[in-house]
Amino acid sequence: MPELYRFDKSHELYARAQEMVAGGISSQIRRAELPVPLWFERAKDGLMWDVDGNEYVDYVMGMGPNIFGHAPDFIIEAVAKDMRDGFVFAGQMELELQVTEMVRASVPLNGPVRYASSGTEIDQIALRLARGYTGRPKYLKFEGHYHGWTDTVAYSVHPPLDQAGPFESPNAVPESGGIAPGSDHDIVIAPWNDLDALTAVFEKHGSELACVLTEPILCNTNCIVPRPGYMEGMRELCDKYGVLLIFDEVITGFRVALGGAQEVLGVEPDLATYAKALAGGFPLSMLIGKPKIMALLGDGRVQHGGSFNSNVMSMSAARAGLTHILENPVDFYSDFESRGKRLIEGLRRVGQEVESDLQVQGLGSTFWTNFTTKDEIFDYRDHAENVDEEKYHRFAQAMLERGVRLSTNGRWHVASSHTDADVDRTIQAARSALQAI
Repeated sequence: MPELYRFDKSHELYARAQEMVAGGISSQIRRAELPVPLWFERAKDGLMWDVDGNEYVDYVMGMGPNIFGHAPDFIIEAVAKDMRDGFVFAGQMELELQVTEMVRASVPLNGPVRYASSGTEIDQIALRLARGYTGRPKYLKFEGHYHGWTDTVAYSVHPPLDQAGPFESPNAVPESGGIAPGSDHDIVIAPWNDLDALTAVFEKHGSELACVLTEPILCNTNCIVPRPGYMEGMRELCDKYGVLLIFDEVITGFRVALGGAQEVLGVEPDLATYAKALAGGFPLSMLIGKPKIMALLGDGRVQHGGSFNSNVMSMSAARAGLTHILENPVDFYSDFESRGKRLIEGLRRVGQEVESDLQVQGLGSTFWTNFTTKDEIFDYRDHAENVDEEKYHRFAQAMLERGVRLSTNGRWHVASSHTDADVDRTIQAARSALQAI
């Protein structure tokens, strides 16, 4: 077996960072990387190189934004050209309209848009708009779903089961210390992927709800595709009770299909939020919605601002990325998805060969690896009760030591620049890592 990677300089820099950066990292999820949060020098296509000179096939991909891989030349060239004329105008430019026209030609929900910088931010705008439009105070959020780190949504993402309450009517469990007291008063927590349970929640709270905010494909817990009829039933309940349906497509948008989860599932929401893959690695988020709802942003009845909204670099990157996809979207997504499926099949095969309880679930473009005896995970509690997360962390460390970088939460992000050789190298590393743990 080849010699395992060492991380001496990353250890040194991480220790140094403890004195200057809170926790040594600038996003909490990075702290869980084992044996140490890595420090990098460069990245290109499907690969990364750390300060110790180690080369990795990367499936973190910035936690999803790098749909084309790292530093794609066509985005670098476009941004370098456009930014020569300015960075932040606090004004409009035709580039914004060009991006919007491409978006509206791609996404089933075809309406006005607004731009911001992050997924957390754009979900907050969507919630404010839903309350402004309906005049209702509450919204429904599901266990296991993540919509950003702000106080109004940081509840019951991954709650301890001894605090979560009954399945049919879960407690709102805060994800962090310091969350404002009372910020859960307008949140109704529900289990996901159970239409009977959802119907009961609507019967109790439907007249109070401004909106339902959901990941249409649950990518923050096991990459769960909803059961047949579930999203259709959710759409019908929202219509019946006058509740807006919001799809959080921050992860799925432009990744799982050109039209995102809406295209995959055949269900159209009232509002949808996007970020991550929208600008191929640059910070950009977007809200799109039905015209009658978005009109409240248009005339200022619902306020939204931001100095960096529609900045030149992010909009330029979005135009370059969407142009690249739209040159041949059928082939782009077919190739993308097929390479991911080959990776999934290879991981499943080596798991069986070494008699591991490795489970792989999701789509070719994004999926999860878990350790469980279950064939499929259906909701958050199913995950919490049946998945060995500690074993996954040992697996991720073993993969890192063999030249493959995985996210700390179990989600894999395939990039269009990953090669067949990258996939073969990953499957080989997985066989060795599974044997090692």
